[in-house]
Amino acid sequence: MTENEQLLDKVVEQARDVRPWGWPSLPAPVEEAALARAEATLGFTLPPLLASLYLRVGDGGFGPEYGLLPLLDSAPSGEPAAVPQYLANRESGRRDPAWPWPEGLLPISHWGCGMYACVDCDTPQGMVLLYEPNADDARQAWYVDASSLAEWLQAWLDGTGWYEESHEGADLALWPDFATRTGAPAVTRTV
Repeated sequence: MTENEQLLDKVVEQARDVRPWGWPSLPAPVEEAALARAEATLGFTLPPLLASLYLRVGDGGFGPEYGLLPLLDSAPSGEPAAVPQYLANRESGRRDPAWPWPEGLLPISHWGCGMYACVDCDTPQGMVLLYEPNADDARQAWYVDASSLAEWLQAWLDGTGWYEESHEGADLALWPDFATRTGAPAVTRTV
């Protein structure tokens, strides 16, 4: 059994026991056809672990805080699904070039106040970034949450994520690739 398969088993176990706010039950996993439709709409493939979460665990409704967003259809809590939210964010970035939404950054979890956890689908390990739109400018709105989706999920399972009360005040580094991925000048700062 691979490390990802072991991690998926732990996520399945936790997902059965813990309901994020607004989720009365764990949704069924998506079908392969739904995943293919999502990837065709996005124009890129999901990292293997993220695809496995949707195919094996459920169509959102598990994970930290409000849980993972569903892939294509809105959540029972009214949260938009990941694919439509990505498309809306990209369109918003085209309308307001000062706040571009980088290609391939799929929002997977909403933190409230417009903040999202996003998976970088351009990386095979699925780096997870925190989008914080309340920053002074877009260059200061993207932070590295975890170097991989596996690391991000493990932090949730272990209760060691930055969002846990025990880690209040933890600093996240700015995402160094923002300028490269958007053409914007870089800045350095941590929160």
